[in-house]
Amino acid sequence: MRSPRPISVLLLIACACVALVGCADEKRAANGDKSSSGWRPLPLVKGGKVDPAWTQVGWGGFVVEDDLLKTAPDERGLGMLLYTKERFGDCQIRVVFKPTKPQANSGVFIRLDDGMLQHTGEKAFPAKRDPAGKLDEESMKGMQEASEKQLGPWYAVHHGYEVQIADGGDPYHRTGAIYSLAKSSFDPGKHPAGQWRTMVITLKGTAVNIDVDGERVTTFDSESTDVPKRTQWHEPDRAARRPTHGYIGLQNHDPGDIVYFKEVSVRPLSGAD
Repeated sequence: MRSPRPISVLLLIACACVALVGCADEKRAANGDKSSSGWRPLPLVKGGKVDPAWTQVGWGGFVVEDDLLKTAPDERGLGMLLYTKERFGDCQIRVVFKPTKPQANSGVFIRLDDGMLQHTGEKAFPAKRDPAGKLDEESMKGMQEASEKQLGPWYAVHHGYEVQIADGGDPYHRTGAIYSLAKSSFDPGKHPAGQWRTMVITLKGTAVNIDVDGERVTTFDSESTDVPKRTQWHEPDRAARRPTHGYIGLQNHDPGDIVYFKEVSVRPLSGAD
């Protein structure tokens, strides 16, 4: 009979190889390498500043804090950080974010058409607020006019979809909703503010599905969803057709609406689970 030792040695070597591969995968994951799962991180920070692939539109901006993007709102009005390097078609977009309070208002713009690039240098009427943070009558009128003229970030409102970040709103205006177009079942009680959340936006043709922390909260299709009527001036125009290949952006809103962003990644649908 042949000695079983060679077989045992081979088994030990095989097990060792599996362990080494597992350790290598864990190390890559710890270093932020998502290639094994198909995710491709978009650059957010470079040299301690916002990566130049992103362009600020409108008032306010984003700052870098501990290698994270942090909203820096301005009382004068709405703003958006636009990723100008490429457009995205059918894919998944993963956004890891942390609101500092339930009322913190921000959003992720998707399916922005090419016209957005022509509005990057625009700023709307500079609003003013009282000590309580409320807009005066003149400022409210100025903002409405900016929305009607689709200036700067208001162009994004009317020519893309905003995936809302704000826990305190009704189902059509809360985290995970396609702002005023499709309601979200997101439950803030299960996801306290001040903690990191992972939002996955799945784009396929005219369909948009939203998952937050692994739970489907919104299903929307512009061709089949029964969209409610527009009831407020700051809600998006229903008539404008959104493209199936478009730009993405991150919103900064009102003073005090602080949201951190740790990751924005994309992957093709073929890599989806």
